[in-house]
Amino acid sequence: MMVLTIAGRELRSLFASPLAWSILTVVQVILAYLFLSQMDLFMLVQPQLLSMEGAPGVTELVAVPLLGNAAIVLLLVVPLLTMRLISEERRSQTLSLLFSAPVSMSEIVLGKFCGVMGFLLIMLAMILLMPVSLMLGTDLDLGMLAAATLGLVLLVASFTALGVFMSALTAQPTVAAVSSFGLLLLLWMLDWAGTNNSEAEAGALIKYLSLLRHFESLLKGVFDSSDVVYYLLFVTMFLVLSIRRLDADRLQH
Repeated sequence: MMVLTIAGRELRSLFASPLAWSILTVVQVILAYLFLSQMDLFMLVQPQLLSMEGAPGVTELVAVPLLGNAAIVLLLVVPLLTMRLISEERRSQTLSLLFSAPVSMSEIVLGKFCGVMGFLLIMLAMILLMPVSLMLGTDLDLGMLAAATLGLVLLVASFTALGVFMSALTAQPTVAAVSSFGLLLLLWMLDWAGTNNSEAEAGALIKYLSLLRHFESLLKGVFDSSDVVYYLLFVTMFLVLSIRRLDADRLQH
């Protein structure tokens, strides 16, 4: 119950922040522009597609690229939303009040994580309305769209969990944001590093650790339980690390 209370408090504080509203607006405007651009491109090539057997449809050419672009935009955005979660408490010296409250470190971390995820899920629902609106005039591959959406949700949860951990390490929100973005970008680029690695085993391991590799699989409509397990383990690991960090801080007080 305390997890939901903390999550609700974080969600309300986000909606009370001009930064969150600015992020929500900018993300929607950027992705709406990209969505309309993809639609223009689809309409341009549609005559050629009609003459092709097994040609890609609107899901592959409009909906899936939109969710892929959304992932890149959210890679930039999520660190801005997570940077203040714990670092602000540490900087304002209110973290000790949380330590003295009848609430566990697990509840604090999970509550803050769920609060940001609640905001991001609302944002993702608004993004998803764009491709879903195409159902008014055409058919969508709902299986592919569902797999891509699941991949985006898991990817955003991974971004958030890492952001919570980086916020737990410092008292400076700016440092937390930059560190989160840098680490996320590194994990995003590991797929390219693994491709260029001459050693097969090392290259395969590096590619497996990449956030991009597992997302691309789901983005193509290929549901593989190993991709889902990877993201769940990723989220769990960074949330556990955040809890351990706060436990260590509490023992020092």
